[in-house]
Amino acid sequence: MITLESFQQIEDRHTSGVYSKRPLTLVRGAGCTIWDDAGNAYLDATSGMGVALLGHAHPAVTAAISAQAQTLVTCPEIFYNDRRAEVYTLLADLTGLDRFFLCSSGTEAVEGALKAARLLTGRTQIVAAKRSFHGRTLGALGLTWTPHYREPFAGWTPNGITHIPYNNRDAAATAITRDTAAVIVEAVQGEGGVYPADPAWLRGLRELCDQHGALLIVDEIQTGLGRTGRWFGWQHAGIQPDMVALGKGLAGGVPMGAVAWRESLGTLEAGTHGSTFGGNPLACAAAVAVLTALREIDAPDRADRIGGWLLDQFRAADIPLVREVRGTGLMIGLELRDRVTPIVQALQECGVLALVAGKMVLRLLPPLILTEAEAQRLRDTVIEVLTDARA
Repeated sequence: MITLESFQQIEDRHTSGVYSKRPLTLVRGAGCTIWDDAGNAYLDATSGMGVALLGHAHPAVTAAISAQAQTLVTCPEIFYNDRRAEVYTLLADLTGLDRFFLCSSGTEAVEGALKAARLLTGRTQIVAAKRSFHGRTLGALGLTWTPHYREPFAGWTPNGITHIPYNNRDAAATAITRDTAAVIVEAVQGEGGVYPADPAWLRGLRELCDQHGALLIVDEIQTGLGRTGRWFGWQHAGIQPDMVALGKGLAGGVPMGAVAWRESLGTLEAGTHGSTFGGNPLACAAAVAVLTALREIDAPDRADRIGGWLLDQFRAADIPLVREVRGTGLMIGLELRDRVTPIVQALQECGVLALVAGKMVLRLLPPLILTEAEAQRLRDTVIEVLTDARA
């Protein structure tokens, strides 16, 4: 029998080492609350890295997973499937796009988007943004800006990638040419420090891509499905991308990603890409439940209303330790004047789990079902910890 004290020791003995682990063993969740192995409860302002859009153990999602697990778990895309067809229908309605490649994660979605862009345009050059984060597999890693992630794999990542300053129209106009296959941007840079895209800049990218025949790809892996106060971050700019990458919360915690593109671009030749687990019935059943539940609660409106209140509260607090408050909806970043790790540790001691975005930014990604009372607790705890740290 494994004792409670041994879980962390076992993981430390066998883990790969690529994760900086916090000394906390989480074993159960419900809604926005998660419990450790000692029975301590925490307000989860991480959503499991932005995954738990509907919180933990949402009844509709768990019921869908249970029912599908007793019906059919796997079905490769060489066959048709009822749950997959439902996902396609829901995603087409939400995104306004018509063609989809289903996979198992956000970084797989970015890889799929890269391959699709090359196959659909016949071009090889890609424009991405500085401070961007698109994943850690080799193709996605070439798009990711942070040298810490890229430099150990120099020479293995794709050639032909140009990084430009985020929200800079002049740099984009110089970089996008007739050789550009695609421009890929995050609607809000999450890992890069919670920087929202300027709507005018996104509109400018749309115009430049149209001018040069390049595809505009929006990475909505963290921002999609209501997080920013719209169904998708690109909607703040009133544009329509050519291609979108989705992941994280798409199936409520069951691994799932998707690439979507407009029908006029056509389809990919058989065999040019694939995914063994992509579009499996279990993940699709979970996704159908997630998308349906998000619509029922009007998730974008909740994120806009409660997230907007939190942003206003943090800005009004005028905390000396905070340099700037950024974000949109329930995607909030507080840039500090000192390192953020001690703040995250202090919040955990006070019963709130939060994320970092680099060395100086506190990132809050609570579930979209966050209640007003939970938002008030989050506000009070964050302000108290930041004020005490400054003192």
